[in-house]
Amino acid sequence: MMFTKALVAATLATLTAALPQPTVVRRQGGGGGVTIVNNMESDVYAWSVTDRVSNMQTLPAGGGSYTESWQANPNGGGVSIKLSTSPDQTDVLQFEYTESGETIYWDMSCIDMDRAASTFTKHGFDVSPSQVTDNCPSVNCHAGDTSCAEAYLQPKDDHATHGCPVDTSFTLTLGA
Repeated sequence: MMFTKALVAATLATLTAALPQPTVVRRQGGGGGVTIVNNMESDVYAWSVTDRVSNMQTLPAGGGSYTESWQANPNGGGVSIKLSTSPDQTDVLQFEYTESGETIYWDMSCIDMDRAASTFTKHGFDVSPSQVTDNCPSVNCHAGDTSCAEAYLQPKDDHATHGCPVDTSFTLTLGA
């Protein structure tokens, strides 16, 4: 799925690069990003992945959090914040995003996890944007929902990608 989205993003980037591009100015005190809150009973480990993998962050059980402002991938692809209940990056839930001008495209991906046995499935998760619109909705995968229609379950689940204003802030709550 990430490869499909990266290919689509790269194609769009190539097409839009030929057009005159406005200068994007970050808003004072804003700029958007995501805060991940761990309300589950176990620690969660996070890695932000662009063309490299960041240092592992630990979100302690019962309210630990991690915040990331939007960043760009130097190779032109998207960014994936990989979340796991194991430091060896198994059973991964992903918050994926790509910034394009004044829009942040994002989704949740369950492709790299065992949905039936995952701690993320057991406890559920939701994403709440600071600006909810038709194109920028909340996403909620309820506890026990192994086939959450609001997340990528297969590489071609493009319906799960949303576009929001670039200054939108998100809260991803694990153990919703």
